[in-house]
Amino acid sequence: MKHFYLILALIPALMAGPFAAAQISIDEVDAGQDNVTFKDKLKSTAVDVDYFSLARYKAERAEIRKQRNYLEFSGGIQGALTSYNDPWISVSGGDNSIALTAVFGLRHLFTKNLFTLETKFSAKLGYNRMKVETKLKDENENEYTRSEGVWFKNQDEFVVSVAPSFKISDTWSYGSILNFRSQFVNGYKSRTEQKEEHLKSKFMTPAYLDISLGLTYKSPKAKFPIVINLSPVALNATFAESDRIRKENGFNYGIEDPDKTSKYEGGSSLQIDFDRTFGKTGFLRYRTTLYSFYGWISDIGQKNKISDYTEFRHAYDAWVENGSDIKTKPRLPIHPIVRWENTLDIKATKYLSTSLSFQLYYNRAQNLDVQTRTLLSVGLTYTFKNKEKPQK
Repeated sequence: MKHFYLILALIPALMAGPFAAAQISIDEVDAGQDNVTFKDKLKSTAVDVDYFSLARYKAERAEIRKQRNYLEFSGGIQGALTSYNDPWISVSGGDNSIALTAVFGLRHLFTKNLFTLETKFSAKLGYNRMKVETKLKDENENEYTRSEGVWFKNQDEFVVSVAPSFKISDTWSYGSILNFRSQFVNGYKSRTEQKEEHLKSKFMTPAYLDISLGLTYKSPKAKFPIVINLSPVALNATFAESDRIRKENGFNYGIEDPDKTSKYEGGSSLQIDFDRTFGKTGFLRYRTTLYSFYGWISDIGQKNKISDYTEFRHAYDAWVENGSDIKTKPRLPIHPIVRWENTLDIKATKYLSTSLSFQLYYNRAQNLDVQTRTLLSVGLTYTFKNKEKPQK
């Protein structure tokens, strides 16, 4: 409390004291003006909000590949089985048989701007087993009959097709088509004749190569997807590489010169393709291909050509009597080659389907008559597509 009283006593004294003041003066300074330039020695770098992402880059590239590429492959096994026991056969008759057919198809379509490359591969291989009776001789030269089941080939073909093209308009394009056909395994004359001397076909005997160059029309209507290829310039080649089949077994496939393994013809070709799926689920699909080739270029330069068939037969008989020199052999004009293939697929479920195929083939150089084949089969099939079928 003493200190508090002391402070109160000093307050009046301080208030009664004299007032003090101070004055400060500043002299005027004349400073010169200089131009100052600032230099930025650091390089500026623009910073973007975007940055490189490897995952994003891979995803974009995968999307581009998916847009440019269409892939479809299918495979299946079709067959039939018939079996009877001995009492049934002895009373009602019948024959045990097995038929198996394996099919495979691949289609790849690459599109970039106006360029399109279509590659197709299809293969069929089928065997059936039936009981046949063959006559044999024992050690004493006594004949006896043996009944046994024999496997025999009923289908064997593979086709490779490559078709590059450049688009001119929405419906027309120009390019080429290359088709190659042959078979996988040996073919024989009959079930009871399956030895080397009975061979009539094998890999590259025969084989066919078709090359065409021209214009292609593609219908823009989805309900009528027809494709027509017109080729003013085309090549048709036939190969038979086996000397035994061509020379000894008598199957030359139109290659008349025994010293040659191939034959080439120049001319024009026409190919019509149609492939449509019906129904929302695609339960029905019809495919057909009609190909025709006429070797008019080779026909112009053909020697010893005789148009009248009766006159040709007389000339041919005379040629046989005079030694059958291949260089002087009379020849008929080259006839058009026609190959028409039809396939109708009916899908009962996703994996179970029925297939009906019909093929017609005419090649006068190999056979004067028209060749046909019909096949009806039921089996398991599977089809894979990386996306919906594109509009070509």
